[in-house]
Amino acid sequence: MMRTFILLLSLTSILLPSNQVAAQPSTPQSLDGFSQDRVASQVELEKTLIQSLKPEMYREHLYRLTREPNIAGTVENRRVIEYMTESMEQAGLHVDHYDYDVWLPEPGEVSIEIVRPKREPLNNKEYILEEDLYTEDERLNHGWNAYSGIGDVTAEIVYANYGTKQDFELLNELGVSVEGKIVVARYGGNFRGYKAKYAEEYGAIGLIIYSDPANGGYVNGPAYPEGKFISESTIQRGSALTTEYYGDPLTPYEPALPVDGDIEIERLAPDNVGFHTIPIAPLPYASAQKILEQMDGTPVPNQNWQGGLPFTYRLTSDSPVEVNIKVDQPAELKPITNVIGVIEGSEYPDEWIIMGSHFDAWGFGAIDPNSGTAMLLSVADVLGEMVQNGYQPKRSIMIAHWDAEEYLLIGSSEWVEHLTDELNANSILYLNADAAVTGPSFSASSSPSLKKPIIEASKMVQHPDTTLSLYQSWSGDSDSPSIGNLGGGSDHVGLYMHIGVPAAGISMSQWSPVYHSNYDTFEYYKSHLDGSFSYGPALGGVYGTVALRFANADLLPYDFERYHEDLISHLDDIQAKAENHNLSIPADPMEEQLNSMESLVSQLADNMNTLSTEGYSKVNRDEINQKLIQLERNFIIEEGMPYSSWLKSLYASPDPYSGYASWMLPAFQYAIEEGFDDNEISQWVDIHAEAFKALNDNLSELIDMTSAE
Repeated sequence: MMRTFILLLSLTSILLPSNQVAAQPSTPQSLDGFSQDRVASQVELEKTLIQSLKPEMYREHLYRLTREPNIAGTVENRRVIEYMTESMEQAGLHVDHYDYDVWLPEPGEVSIEIVRPKREPLNNKEYILEEDLYTEDERLNHGWNAYSGIGDVTAEIVYANYGTKQDFELLNELGVSVEGKIVVARYGGNFRGYKAKYAEEYGAIGLIIYSDPANGGYVNGPAYPEGKFISESTIQRGSALTTEYYGDPLTPYEPALPVDGDIEIERLAPDNVGFHTIPIAPLPYASAQKILEQMDGTPVPNQNWQGGLPFTYRLTSDSPVEVNIKVDQPAELKPITNVIGVIEGSEYPDEWIIMGSHFDAWGFGAIDPNSGTAMLLSVADVLGEMVQNGYQPKRSIMIAHWDAEEYLLIGSSEWVEHLTDELNANSILYLNADAAVTGPSFSASSSPSLKKPIIEASKMVQHPDTTLSLYQSWSGDSDSPSIGNLGGGSDHVGLYMHIGVPAAGISMSQWSPVYHSNYDTFEYYKSHLDGSFSYGPALGGVYGTVALRFANADLLPYDFERYHEDLISHLDDIQAKAENHNLSIPADPMEEQLNSMESLVSQLADNMNTLSTEGYSKVNRDEINQKLIQLERNFIIEEGMPYSSWLKSLYASPDPYSGYASWMLPAFQYAIEEGFDDNEISQWVDIHAEAFKALNDNLSELIDMTSAE
């Protein structure tokens, strides 16, 4: 123990800036949404949760979740479902299962072979490591990309850098055609499905995606098992699905309820879904090198196209270099199950605070997703113990575990489509975990109304490596930490961008390049990310604190002031981008509403502060909270975005060209990228101004409702 204490003191001295005094997490004297006489008891409740989250609890869940590979639709994944169900039931939660039948492919057969100048089959599976015997499991699959086209093609090669929209446009400008060719692109820059989409649009007949050593390999540090970086055999798997809607590809906009259930759901024929038609296959860099090093044609146009392999990268080859790709990927309807644990609220059981993470993986999934899953199961353990000791939240707390996220957010999207009306009426917030626990750096991305609650919750939890709070380690020397905006790639998309539930992703992280590979194991996690298993409990303290504050508050503590601040910033960015594209956004109608919003949020904040001091007896809290719940819904428009009617939020969306990046005021982003005419842009200005006005009307009503005169 003494040695551990000395090491901790030493680490603290390294991590603390010389001008910063170590301090324990603060004890707040006031809490947004709570009357003054309830603050002390609420803070004690939060401290109980935070102090009860233990590394051994988190470690046990992570270990149990990662005993075997668990791909959606497999028997191994059913065993994970059973474990999570039993765990939450033992903690005292009521557990609901939501079952769906969805269209899932299997790994099938994938082979890549150099045909000319010399035949050579290429390895597409990770090496077995004696240092990590998880890697010898026979159930681990070769590299594959779900929803690949099926085919057996042979052709010459064109190198396309990251395979982004801009990369294919540059190839076209340079006169390099990919028509009838097989494209080789490296991972990074965009969602893998868009690499396939653009390759197919430009006429390619096949696609190879590989992990370049410049992006998490020896260029960055030692490979696993010596270090945490990718080795020459590491392969990133993943879905390539790029439908304009999320969820099961056969049931757009409808829940994929079981085929033998009481409700009949009309399903598309697979041939009528816009699946990719070209074969897609991933490779490790040692295999890709054998292709790329033989190319002797046009060198890459600039340094941004040069990867980390030890030769000049080339777009084409003058000498014939031909490759064969064969993909045979069967698919069928398979059952998936969302597992949702519920602690029912004592006063408002139909108002829901939801925390969630998916649980399906491409292999063992210690990082993605089970670091987040184990954290939420730990929170469930502690909340359940608190309930058994007499606590009950005013509002219901749900801990959700989503199935088949890896295929295109299927489980969560089906649940949202299934329960749209209930979620619209009842859901207060959604906190998304996913691969949330990988290292010491605390960060968050959020809708505006959850930014302050996350900041305040981070002040309650001590960083496990220092005597600083998470807030202090996060904010550093700045007055306030930076909180990002949500993009794509995880289960918040359906709740936030389809139906308008305020959402956030909160994490403690570091770079872990073995993403979606067979090396994402418990051994890797223990050896290179967090051998003390302390980051999971710390992050769980933030998730739990945010949940408890919203569950128990007199008035829901949304950061409504942030709507004005963030909208001003996003509109400025849009206007600057439009100017760079020689377009004009006639923003006066929106700016007029934003000017009104500034005074409205200020007045509402004053009213809320007065109520917290004087008490809430003179106002109708139930009506106020129902109005607060609906604030975010003002950004939802039924017709959706011009590029996807499934994505309905005017406020935020995934970038439809990359799939991951965050687009704020996305209809304008798309209008600028696609060069909409003045009339089309003016129509979107009116739509936004109307939404801002609806938000202002709600704020005005809240001002009247919170005036305790």
